[in-house]
Amino acid sequence: MAKIPINMQSGEIEKKEIIIGIDLGTTNSLVAYIDNGIPAIVKDNNSQNTLVPSVILFGEEDQIVVGDLAKSQIILRPERTIYSVKRLMGKSYNDVENYEKLLSYDIIDQENELVKVKVGNRFYNPIELSSEILKYLKTRIEKHLGESVSKAVITVPAYFNDSQRQATRDAGKLAGLDVLRILNEPTAASLAYGFGTKEDKKETIAVYDLGGGTFDISILKLDHGVFDVLSTDGDTFLGGDDVDRAIIDHWIKEKGIDLSRLEEDKSLGQALRLRAEQAKKALSAQNEYRSDDGEYALSHEIFHALVQPIIQRTIDKCQSALNEAELKTEDIDKIILVGGSTRMPLVKKTVSDFFGQKAYDDINPDEVVAIGAAVQADILSGNTTGYLLLDVTPLSLGIETMGGLMDTIIPRNSKVPASVGRSYTTSVDGQKNLKVSVYQGERELVENNRKLGEFILKDIPPMPAGIPKIEVRFILDADGILRVRAKEERSGKETEVVIKSQYGISEEEMGKMLLDSLKHADADMKKKALLESINEAQSILRAGEKFVIQNKEILSEEEIEKLNQHILSLSSAIESKDRNQIESEMKSLNDYSTPLAERAMDHNIKKALSGKKLA
Repeated sequence: MAKIPINMQSGEIEKKEIIIGIDLGTTNSLVAYIDNGIPAIVKDNNSQNTLVPSVILFGEEDQIVVGDLAKSQIILRPERTIYSVKRLMGKSYNDVENYEKLLSYDIIDQENELVKVKVGNRFYNPIELSSEILKYLKTRIEKHLGESVSKAVITVPAYFNDSQRQATRDAGKLAGLDVLRILNEPTAASLAYGFGTKEDKKETIAVYDLGGGTFDISILKLDHGVFDVLSTDGDTFLGGDDVDRAIIDHWIKEKGIDLSRLEEDKSLGQALRLRAEQAKKALSAQNEYRSDDGEYALSHEIFHALVQPIIQRTIDKCQSALNEAELKTEDIDKIILVGGSTRMPLVKKTVSDFFGQKAYDDINPDEVVAIGAAVQADILSGNTTGYLLLDVTPLSLGIETMGGLMDTIIPRNSKVPASVGRSYTTSVDGQKNLKVSVYQGERELVENNRKLGEFILKDIPPMPAGIPKIEVRFILDADGILRVRAKEERSGKETEVVIKSQYGISEEEMGKMLLDSLKHADADMKKKALLESINEAQSILRAGEKFVIQNKEILSEEEIEKLNQHILSLSSAIESKDRNQIESEMKSLNDYSTPLAERAMDHNIKKALSGKKLA
């Protein structure tokens, strides 16, 4: 007979802490937990909906509203209503430049910096915005349970890179959550389907996950409770949002709508986006869509023609994942559909045809990932046993070597956790220091991959080139977070660092913010944000002053005067220590100087080529 743990002092039954599972989605988010061995998705008390629209509204006095109420204001207040934040997580402006035109709110153009969203006179990064959604989910489940929660498992697309995973973890911490695990969404879905199955069950599973903003495919093997991920592939810019955009583009062309009108009238753009979303859902059940006012229509045939190329991109990724796992479609025992976009009949049919069998959507595709996150949370709490996850890293990890080449140390689709080392040596006689630059990606040259960080192994004893023996070891944990160790074997000199993404928030800062509840967290966050803005502004100031000096011959007196005025205004803003004023003046300087910089570049190129003939 099983024994129930008893508190010996009070005689009360010892209650284990509840760890929650969160699906932080592009379109909708959910929170779940395991209640007496049964997965439970927390519902809204009024609407009884499990889905929380991942939408944030900033009121006139910066009052923050999340969910259905925020979504209802998207046409009336488009510039202050933020959506699809997940697509911005861990991204620089260069990453999302082509996506910006689809949004009703302003994204700030700052090269190689974390994307910032401008709302009124304030600036927010995706970590801060995502934390508001997570705070709302935390409050929802606390009301449901009648007690506070502090620990969570949060899911991410399997193809999220290190920057995006770090950003998600930081958002959880900023929301007051101890994020115990960052879990890949397809792995979570497999857990949900495998929960409660016989431990001796063996099958190979393909998880097809098409959400609002992201897609990934994972191939897993379930064997006696062990979930072994064989391969994963995907695209963090492929999802239901792209279907909506295809419909919008069709209507724009059909109606002859002036694109400049959409840029000026954000409400019109949002009205079109919501109509496109309605059309997409309607055409999953009927042959034609017509808006209430009769102005917009879409036939089933045209819809299929618009959507087919998007679905084909996902099928190409499925084939790639199968190739990576060295499997064929006939080797797959079950296909699981995940994500709201898999509700489209054309998606189900295309996936079923590709794999040659029926695709499963027995568990609500919108809820299956949150359920899997709750199962993983229950495993971590010690309540659920008999399961083991063997996940993989989605992208290769390596270092820069001579000539700017990427030398991969941990290849993509390697099992995690993992520890892999490789030996290197010096290229210069008497070299005392070695810089180790860490990158993530699949390209041969590091300039085409994402830099995660760098550090220096110092005080190597002077030796002829090629003599030092330096081991660089990558240690990747179950969340996909990386530590790198460099050691010169002959002297014993060693350095180890945790590679923190340039788009993340430091552990130290998060510790300060959470040390004395949200009261001090806000103050610490503002202080850090101000310091980052000041550092960034000072860098822009130096660049601006240098630009004026180097390009006096091609700038007019009026342009030089205006540039100096912007530089002076930014300098004054730095002295004021007002973050929003600094951000605003940086934007003004960037906006004015960008066309001048392009002109200067053209001039310098022409000057360099003057008198030369091209072969």
